Amino acid sequence: MSRYLFLSLCVFFSVAQAAEKTTETDAHNLAYSLGASLGERLRQEVPDLQVQALLDGLQQAYQGKPLALKDEQIEKILAEHEAQIAEQPTLGQSEIALEKEQRFLTAEKARPGAREIEDGILLTELTPGAGATAGPNGKVQVLYIGRLPDGTVFDQNSQPQWFSLDSVISGWRTALQNMPVGAKWRLVIPSAQAYGAEGAGDLIAPFTPLVFEVELRGAKG
Repeated sequence: MSRYLFLSLCVFFSVAQAAEKTTETDAHNLAYSLGASLGERLRQEVPDLQVQALLDGLQQAYQGKPLALKDEQIEKILAEHEAQIAEQPTLGQSEIALEKEQRFLTAEKARPGAREIEDGILLTELTPGAGATAGPNGKVQVLYIGRLPDGTVFDQNSQPQWFSLDSVISGWRTALQNMPVGAKWRLVIPSAQAYGAEGAGDLIAPFTPLVFEVELRGAKG
């Protein structure tokens, strides 16, 4: 056999083995992916599932072997299971929004420098201040930018603006009367101290926490 023919055959067998290995790998990955997808769904749907019994039923059915239960039993059990799932109450939009808010607030509370003040408001000092503070019914002059939890800007000003503390959302009133002139704070305000269950038009959905960067330029009263 010539040296070139021998080399050609070696290359052929190497490619064939690689193709076979790739096919085996793909088949394994497909089977594993199907199992993982099924397992994730069943973990949520039946958290106390007996996995070994599941595997036994899966293997016997897939291989066409006699099943441990009759078809009528299986259909009845599955129908009862589906009925139980249908009767379980599903979370309403309010509950979903509240859970989402709680996850956001928990993550914000873990941010470096964040501290919780009255009414669950989270405060991070960006710039310290040493000036006067306003009283509960006083006025403040601020530069600010307001964002939704996803970072979308829903309100801001480009020039310092005066506000009466009795005319702003509760979260601002609580935080800003403790804020000295010259300070710049990052505030995370729970929905209960902002626009609550009603939201604010199309801009702010119900149960939405708000994030503000506020710089206090002046304070009266």
